Amino acid sequence: MSADPSSVSALPRYSRRVVEERDAHAELLADFRAGMLEAPRTLPPKYFYDARGSQLFDAICDTPEYYPTRLEADLLERHADAILEASGARTLFELGSGTSRKTEYLLAALEGRIAQPHYIANDVCAEILDEAGGRLLQRFGHLQVDSLCGDYAAALAHLGDVSGSPADGPRLFAFLGSSLGNFEDAEAAGLLQRIRETMNPEDRLLLGLDRVKPRPVLEAAYNDAAGVTAAFNLNLLSVLNTELGADFDADGFEHRAPFVEEHSRIEMHLVARRDQVVHVSEPEARLEIAEGEAIRTEISRKFSREAVDRLLAAAGLEHETEWSAPEEWYSLFLLRPGAG
Repeated sequence: MSADPSSVSALPRYSRRVVEERDAHAELLADFRAGMLEAPRTLPPKYFYDARGSQLFDAICDTPEYYPTRLEADLLERHADAILEASGARTLFELGSGTSRKTEYLLAALEGRIAQPHYIANDVCAEILDEAGGRLLQRFGHLQVDSLCGDYAAALAHLGDVSGSPADGPRLFAFLGSSLGNFEDAEAAGLLQRIRETMNPEDRLLLGLDRVKPRPVLEAAYNDAAGVTAAFNLNLLSVLNTELGADFDADGFEHRAPFVEEHSRIEMHLVARRDQVVHVSEPEARLEIAEGEAIRTEISRKFSREAVDRLLAAAGLEHETEWSAPEEWYSLFLLRPGAG
């Protein structure tokens, strides 16, 4: 049974703070103007996640081809105790926590080690934070859950409001799901550097990264036979139609997700099946889209050992230990802040 999100905020072991006031519609307008008015067209992947998009992503994770979620969950289940022992953490802080399902392996290990475990969750969606918080309080009888509602930067800036003092013991920062792979190289290094700057010397970062593997495996994961990922990608057009008064015809586009060797990443695209004109009410625009023209909707980088080393060096983080799936198809890295 899940807790009623509306009642969670009244529970003594739960709090939620809004650390960033967002105008989602204004953000979409700005990103549309910046990326869609002329070719090459692109939109950030955060607009996938309306109610239907979130349901479709959950379904993607259950497809036989989509390995990342299963591999990471298996690593967390098998190594949670070792991760907590190596980190010495008393508090777990997770960026982009979402439903916190996989995090429960870490929380179970944390509760097994200390009397008063503390979990700080971060997401942009208040409803997801409340729902996850209620479920976790039901499972873990001594857990304190504090939620920070906002983007990564805002959560890092306000972490001190809920994490106590360094005397309370080390913190384990967690950034899972290979979410870092959705950022270009400089952006990824910048985010990791911001995390490092927030860490105390005794804190550790658990970073989940998807690794380079055979092209057929990579491409199948984003082109599942049931067409769930295609529906997820095409649903973005419905979001634009609803939010901006556009008239995109989903039947006029097809989903493509090739592995681009040069950049070591999957690129998701919506590709026009024919020449077409799309009208948009807000901002008032007329888009002429040619047959074969692509709208890039997401990147998902796959990391070689060399790429991981370069990224960590740029961010000022040092490798402590790691846990990897067979053939290094997926890895969890435990990192410490570098000196200086």
